Amino acid sequence: MRSYDFIVIGSGIAGLSFALRAAAHGSVVIATKRSAEQGSTSWAQGGIACVQSQEDSFDIHVADTLEAGAGLCDEAVVRTIVTEAPAAMETLMDYGVVFDKRMDEEGHEELDLGREGGHSKRRILHSKDTTGREVESKLLALVKEHPGITLLEQHFAVDLITTAKLGLAGPNRCVGVYVLDQAAGLVRTLRSDRIVLCTGGCGRVYQYTTNPDIATGDGVAMAWRAG
Repeated sequence: MRSYDFIVIGSGIAGLSFALRAAAHGSVVIATKRSAEQGSTSWAQGGIACVQSQEDSFDIHVADTLEAGAGLCDEAVVRTIVTEAPAAMETLMDYGVVFDKRMDEEGHEELDLGREGGHSKRRILHSKDTTGREVESKLLALVKEHPGITLLEQHFAVDLITTAKLGLAGPNRCVGVYVLDQAAGLVRTLRSDRIVLCTGGCGRVYQYTTNPDIATGDGVAMAWRAG
């Protein structure tokens, strides 16, 4: 059994960015079921919507999102995501992510913001047609160089370990995770009180999807079983 301060399941943008922040507070392990760059993030061709120009505003972005969501969006959640987006983009750029730029009418360099369906203003940051790959590659390089982060590739998360499953008294809580080391053919135990599921979506449970083969909803299933 190996113990860490943080366990992250999944190596997409969510898992990698969390790991880089968490590493300032303790040891981190990332378990991913294939090679680290094979998640959905690398397949993302589109850009990232974020208020970046004087002609745009948070209120306009929120309104566009709520309209496109046709009543299915939680306005408070939308507003939080929209208002925190510029700082998140600054962090990605600090990590080395390069978004496309252009020269404005006065000859100054600026972000080459796109406008796509559902957006009334230009607010899409992109890196050619491979934005996800650009983000993934830069974050993964930083993770591999960080002395406080352990990356376990080909380690399939099998199930969360909870106190209830162990028969321990008290409130039920997660205390670790079982992972299948596919190269060795062994199930290993990772121990931590802080486990973050960043396993992405579950598109591959449907017959037709553009999701990669690994998008099978493992994190959703483990969280449901853990209660």
